[in-house]
Amino acid sequence: MNSDPYEVLGVPRDADQAQIKKAFRKVARELHPDVNDSHDAEERFKEAAAAHEILSDPERRSIYDRYGHEGLNSRGFEPDFTGFGSFADIFDAFFGGDPFGGGFGRASRTGPAQGGDVAVAVDVSLEDAARGTEVDVEYDVVQRCERCHGNGAEPGTPIETCPRCGGTGQLRTVQRTAFGQLVRSVACDQCGGDGRIATQPCEQCGGRGLEAATLKLSVEIPAGIADEQRIRLTGRGHAGERGGPPGDLYVLVRVLDDERFVRDGNDLVSVLHVPAPLAALGTRLSVPTLDGDEEVEIAPGTQPNTVVTLKGKGMPSLRRGRRGDQRVVIDVVIPRNLTERQQELLRELSESLGEDNLRDHADESLFSRVRRAFS
Repeated sequence: MNSDPYEVLGVPRDADQAQIKKAFRKVARELHPDVNDSHDAEERFKEAAAAHEILSDPERRSIYDRYGHEGLNSRGFEPDFTGFGSFADIFDAFFGGDPFGGGFGRASRTGPAQGGDVAVAVDVSLEDAARGTEVDVEYDVVQRCERCHGNGAEPGTPIETCPRCGGTGQLRTVQRTAFGQLVRSVACDQCGGDGRIATQPCEQCGGRGLEAATLKLSVEIPAGIADEQRIRLTGRGHAGERGGPPGDLYVLVRVLDDERFVRDGNDLVSVLHVPAPLAALGTRLSVPTLDGDEEVEIAPGTQPNTVVTLKGKGMPSLRRGRRGDQRVVIDVVIPRNLTERQQELLRELSESLGEDNLRDHADESLFSRVRRAFS
């Protein structure tokens, strides 16, 4: 669907949610295939449902306003055409609510339901993020009851078919509307949609088949991971219901600041303080790296904010590519609290300096050196 959703619903681009909802209800009533038998009603109905999905979601609407349909597609937003589009919204348009509690055309409450996801955060040092490490995490989760193995019955006792729903897990009612008969299905209130009832509920879980637990797990942190990246562990989340698969565990990794370095992608930036006389004369000084201290050569006449690059001393790549560099920014330190003799020596030096001594200083501006340090 590449039509402009504002044009499809006939609303201005600054329309609020009330206007959008009202316009969609009007279009849905006119185009729903149950009340409109024109040859293109179904396609136009789908188009209206997709338009409403975009404009009723603030994130999708913002992306569409900035980037159009290409922006939505690149971010994985696809319209839901299960059945005839967004039926949760369509039932709301006709009857003021979704009778199925989750959208017509989707898995009913009686079918298998995947368990929920769990999120946990861990802190690691920059060095551990560079080398890779293992961390222990502890989290609360709903898991299958060990005593009854998830069936909700006390071991050795029978499980019977629900007499109220006949094992279907659903109760159906027929409602007359202006558009014909509407068959509504809801989960059975006696068996909870399972279709079966334990004659003697499990003493450990109370017949739910699930119980709360605290789990501990060792998680491998890959070398090169960045701050705020997540690690997904499939099947480590909450247990599913009625035979559904478990959810996933997401580990949010927070890389702690290191006072020695500033991370810039896979590169590291550090600062080396060099006394002005040594910067003028040239020297060799030690700087910290992730691999230990390393000597850096300071060329004679080194200016403030000069950058010395240590190849391959940065962070490793998650994709096993080339390791980043470490950029050492030279901070030339002007001496303070000089003695009279030191002041005298500096005056003699100052008086002896000529244009040849200062010419290189103007070759590159301070802003250019700072920009190059962080480029």
